Amino acid sequence: MKEYLLFAVIFGFLAGVFARSFFLLGSAVTGFAALLALASFLLAYIDETKRKPLIVIAVALLACAGGIWRMNSAVLIGDPELTSRIETKVVIEGVISDEPDVRESNIRISLKADNFVSATNTIPISAGVLVVAPRNTPVKYGDRVRAEGTLRLPKAFDTGEGRQFSYPEYLAKDGIGYELAFAYVEKVEGDNEANVLKAGAISIKQSFLRGLERALPEPAGGLGGGITVGAKRGLGSDLNDIFITVGLVHVLVLSGYNITIVINAARFAFSRLPRLFYFSGAACIAILFALMTGGAASSVRAALMAMIAVLGRTTGRLYFASRVLGIVAFGMVVWNPFILGFDLGFQLSVLATLGLIWFTPIFSARLQWITAKFALREIAASTLGTQLAVLPLLLYQNGQLPLFSLPANLLALIAVPPAMAATAIASVAGLMAEPVAPIIAFPAYLLLTYIIEIAKFFASLPFASVAITAFSAWWMFLAYAGMFGWLVYIKKGAAGG
Repeated sequence: MKEYLLFAVIFGFLAGVFARSFFLLGSAVTGFAALLALASFLLAYIDETKRKPLIVIAVALLACAGGIWRMNSAVLIGDPELTSRIETKVVIEGVISDEPDVRESNIRISLKADNFVSATNTIPISAGVLVVAPRNTPVKYGDRVRAEGTLRLPKAFDTGEGRQFSYPEYLAKDGIGYELAFAYVEKVEGDNEANVLKAGAISIKQSFLRGLERALPEPAGGLGGGITVGAKRGLGSDLNDIFITVGLVHVLVLSGYNITIVINAARFAFSRLPRLFYFSGAACIAILFALMTGGAASSVRAALMAMIAVLGRTTGRLYFASRVLGIVAFGMVVWNPFILGFDLGFQLSVLATLGLIWFTPIFSARLQWITAKFALREIAASTLGTQLAVLPLLLYQNGQLPLFSLPANLLALIAVPPAMAATAIASVAGLMAEPVAPIIAFPAYLLLTYIIEIAKFFASLPFASVAITAFSAWWMFLAYAGMFGWLVYIKKGAAGG
């Protein structure tokens, strides 16, 4: 009964948040759901034979009402002073609230704006603004800056094949409601207002990347920064598209899958230790990666998902790991409800972790013909498990079906753990022994180049990726219903056998 109540709270709340994310549901709907919950409680009191299911339904309805209320409370309200000046040039001041995102042609700065500067005076405001400035703008997290540019509202845009990207909601998850385009940014006097712990983590990441710049050429250095600390630089759009085409895009960023691979590769170091020490070692690896990426929300999420996947695979207690995943996802959505409907990274992380927990053992049992040496069977089963779990969502979002994903992942992922270790050594060499750093970094260069060439080879094959035209979200939900129905059937068959 307790398990049913737990999942009633989780799924009811998530359903409420998800429904409110796409439909305008106000207090009337919230109140109606609460009344239905009250009616279910009363019926449960009257009819003892149906008490348990009615209580579960009542709890789910209450949780759904709570989800709707939470999403309503998170909706951004624009600042009147800024909204009245859309499509005009403005000058604003504020504090950089996150690590600036350096792209190929510009730098994107998340600004917590607190002052609007006019010709005669300064007006207090409160708004999140995405400032797009020249790439070489010398700013960092925590700086107080003044930015001048054209103020705009974010707009959804077409991603091809009839698909729309909800850009305003994507930015809203980070508290951003405006854009400042073609901006000139300068630092202003004042103390750095950064969080000390976050600033320290970002400093570690930047030092790591400086070491890589001295030790490795591009694009190997860009790939090394991506797989170790989640850096988005150096690869370029063409190479990024190649990795997407062959289903290796998860390699470019520090994902829960990457961290899980490293933990599994390091398993032999903990194999003779009690399980508690193994989990402690795995947790230390996950925390290390989270710190090295600057404490970014995506890397913290990746570390949590990796630990959940390791917990499920190592203990064999899949239901327990699923409950932990549900609780973690629930907590993340309570904290930031926008991520459920509009953060593809969150959606893929949860689904990939489900795939690692539930689908990977099924595939592993059926891939006995693949050798266990070099973790090939583990990589094959994990790849199939995660790819199956995320496939309907990816097809719905971008319409790319990578036909050579399995062989590309088998050949590339075997090199990821040693490439990550060699990249870390290369970075240290770049920081401490720059004259000989390229020599020390040569193994990292070979491994990273190997991964890049694998991606290029499979992308060059005919029909490497098939484009799927846009389809209704209902088909995606139907695919997941069939997928998890098949999973339940397999599990029941295994239990019966």
